[in-house]
Amino acid sequence: MIEKVTLQMSGNGKFRTENGTGCDAMNPKTLMLYAAAQCSAQTALMIMQKERITPKRFEISFSGDLSAKTVQSESVYRSFHVVYNVECSSEDDQAKVGRALELTHEKYCGMVQMLRRIAPVSREIAVVNTQPAKA
Repeated sequence: MIEKVTLQMSGNGKFRTENGTGCDAMNPKTLMLYAAAQCSAQTALMIMQKERITPKRFEISFSGDLSAKTVQSESVYRSFHVVYNVECSSEDDQAKVGRALELTHEKYCGMVQMLRRIAPVSREIAVVNTQPAKA
């Protein structure tokens, strides 16, 4: 069974679940994914801000493959997958955002590092810019 949490950045730079679900409605295994998504998102945003980049849109999905067909107390995660989707303003920002996401995933996010000790963590990174193409 796949458990999944998707967070979207709001105008004030905070990350909220896409469906508005609060932590009190999540089971403990989903809460772990939520914590990892928050950690990754906030770490990446911090790196981007150091580069003076504010993304136009930032969405992160963190999913985990459970060992059982339903959530059970004894089920464990066999793997994790993160999808980073970011929209930025220019081609220059696009490269910097890609680098920030790589650093977040490979080095700076403690939750991703911790989850790697449990199971493999794969990733997808999609960074687009909204600047018109130069002719």
